[in-house]
Amino acid sequence: MQKILNFINGKFEESLSLKYLDNYNPARGEVYSLIPDSGAADVERAIIAAEKAFPRWSRFTAEQRAHYLRELGRGITAKLELFVQAESVDTGKPVSLSRSLDIPRSARNFEFFADSITQFHGETFRSNSHTTNVTDYSPLGVVACISPWNLPLYLLSWKIAPALAAGNTVVAKPSEITPMTAYLLCQVAEEIGLPKGVLNIVHGTGPEVGAPLVNHKNIKAISFTGSTATGKSIAESTAGQFKKISLEMGGKNPNIIFADCDFEKAVDTSVRSSFLNQGQICLCGSRIFVEQSIYEKFKTALVAKTKALRQGDPLSAETEQGAVVSKPHMQKVMSYIDLAKTEGGKILTGGKAVSGAGYFIEPTLIEGLKYDARTNQEEIFGPVATITPFTSEDEVIRMANSTRYGLSASVWTGDIDRAQRLSKQLDAGVVWINTWMFRDLRTPFGGVKDSGFGREGGMEALKFFSEVKNTCIQYEEKEND
Repeated sequence: MQKILNFINGKFEESLSLKYLDNYNPARGEVYSLIPDSGAADVERAIIAAEKAFPRWSRFTAEQRAHYLRELGRGITAKLELFVQAESVDTGKPVSLSRSLDIPRSARNFEFFADSITQFHGETFRSNSHTTNVTDYSPLGVVACISPWNLPLYLLSWKIAPALAAGNTVVAKPSEITPMTAYLLCQVAEEIGLPKGVLNIVHGTGPEVGAPLVNHKNIKAISFTGSTATGKSIAESTAGQFKKISLEMGGKNPNIIFADCDFEKAVDTSVRSSFLNQGQICLCGSRIFVEQSIYEKFKTALVAKTKALRQGDPLSAETEQGAVVSKPHMQKVMSYIDLAKTEGGKILTGGKAVSGAGYFIEPTLIEGLKYDARTNQEEIFGPVATITPFTSEDEVIRMANSTRYGLSASVWTGDIDRAQRLSKQLDAGVVWINTWMFRDLRTPFGGVKDSGFGREGGMEALKFFSEVKNTCIQYEEKEND
């Protein structure tokens, strides 16, 4: 059975404990590889390696660092199918999704920040004829990057790339549930000759690896994507250490459908935004609000298209719905479907775990729930969506903003004035108008309320991973000879 290894100081190594965790194939419910059960001592070794590498790496020119980032991107692209198959087996997501979105986007993340860093310069402000202020950006040191299981390489690369581009060295912790693509990324790093210690990846659990990593006195910044509970724990434990932190956390996103929408596009995209990656994306629009006048028509069309989704082997090109990531997660999602029934919800389609091997849940659509029911307030993170009618803008804004989350929202309408009006009233870091999951990589990304703290993406990410230093220069006025 394959053993995944840590990557520390440019070498693949077992954990010091020599212990391993089981890594499951969620489509089969079987262990298919082993993960190092690392601990604080492994984290310490990785941080020491990163500290040793930092002085040289930070002195590299932007063009030199950009070269290595482009090579990492090219390496992923060259092994595209290997990464695709690994991610699909690791996560249970359809191979078509990994091939069309997740893995190409991961390569693109390295390419994007390779380009961005060459355009990332300080600013000069002329205060008056005698005084100039100069703002420069310099790397922080060793930073921590912690990524979740749902988009394992996509989100890990979104953190590692700007951190390295800005001149920092990295100790990263991928999710212990989906570690394989991070392991493959380390192989690419070794093959391209990335200097030793610049990128270190330590596998293991949150308590044993994540906690000692974020609390280490020599970690200068933490970029985390994951649950709100874990993000809160990181914020609390590091509050007195004055580290820079960026927390991208949960979502319970509203998808608002007005009667004047492009009906077919709204239905098709609502199916996708509800159930893509089995609903295991923090940006999924799992609360669907439909204007009363088209509610029955929209519901009928949505149910029909949801039923038509092809569920099966994630490695089959025809599969549109794969497995959820683990047995415990399947049990959690099913508990919310049971909760919805007790709260008065009616299952329109789905609602069952698929019998047999693996962790499969039918795409589930529920109506009849109050907007403030627990099913509509708590993040389920699975193939479960609710549908609710509304009669006015004020009503739907109240329902949409009722949760403690504020990551994203979608609005479907042909009225541009209404779209802009609602976008200002919705509690969301990202609002999509007549689309979903489209984003220019140059724009800042993040949520409000319990969905996030800080911003990632574009120049914001490079600034996050940098120290800001201001220099004020005053020139003495000299008399002409």
